[in-house]
Amino acid sequence: MNPSSDDLRHRDAGAVQLSVITPVYGCTDCLEDLVDRIGAVAAALALTHEVILVDDCGPDHPWPRIRELASTRTHVVGVRLSRNFGQHSAISAGLKQSRGEVVVVMDCDLQDVPEEIPKLLGALGHDYDVALGRRTARQDSFLKRGLSAGFYALLSWLTGVRQDPSVANFGAYRRVVVDAINAMPETNRFFPLLVRWTGFRSTSVPVRHSERLSGQSSYSLGRMLRLALDVAIAYSDKPLRITVSVGIVFSMVAALVVIYTLAQYFAGNTAVAGFTSILASIWLVGGVTQVSIGVVGLYLGRVYVETKARPAYLVAEVTTGRDRPGGR
Repeated sequence: MNPSSDDLRHRDAGAVQLSVITPVYGCTDCLEDLVDRIGAVAAALALTHEVILVDDCGPDHPWPRIRELASTRTHVVGVRLSRNFGQHSAISAGLKQSRGEVVVVMDCDLQDVPEEIPKLLGALGHDYDVALGRRTARQDSFLKRGLSAGFYALLSWLTGVRQDPSVANFGAYRRVVVDAINAMPETNRFFPLLVRWTGFRSTSVPVRHSERLSGQSSYSLGRMLRLALDVAIAYSDKPLRITVSVGIVFSMVAALVVIYTLAQYFAGNTAVAGFTSILASIWLVGGVTQVSIGVVGLYLGRVYVETKARPAYLVAEVTTGRDRPGGR
């Protein structure tokens, strides 16, 4: 049976039973409250734990605060990336550092409620490897909810896999899932799809969602669209198939035009076609050709990036608590 909080209590007392990973960007003021609330949850469950704070080089420079927390709380581990690599690469950096038998991933702004972690751990005890938090009542602005719904709808269409906008990164993951994701070599990281690709048994449980206490979301409309495009190119061939379909449609239209032109010629109707229609056709076909070349170029560019085999992130510094025998 998969480990629930009850199962984890009976494991090796010297091992880390629970790792909580949170990428830090734009909400330094929340960190102490976050760490203390996670600690209270772990204490109530009698679990040894670690909190891994990954500094993704946010605008409010959180590293000094992370170092301070790590120096006063032995279960806190700080990871500083060399630059901003994005939320999902920061999660990957935390996964690599984690040692727990179960790993919880959550945001640092306390919209993911630490007191809901026992629900996720309890769901793992029912033969599941992944327990995702399903936000039943999102405490976001109407604009943020609309952007999120649009993003996931576009992502679902591009990837051909239904994405639930009420489910994000907040969840509990068994070590076997974490090890599988750590073994994936691709540079372009999108944590939810990596988890889904592993195929391990998953479930979702309703969790509370709180208002953001500090900072603002970094996901603007433009950034969401770029993320959707990056994910589609990295995890789906649908844009290529759409391009092929458009090419087939235009080829069929061109064939019909040729047949019609020949029929008019043999019927003696040889009037010269209008200049406007010819010019419009040239521009239309040229535009479709340019878009097709662009889509293929995006895929070739992605292949080029992956063949360079550069890491998805670079770790500049790792703080190690007094009870942690060195970072990885």
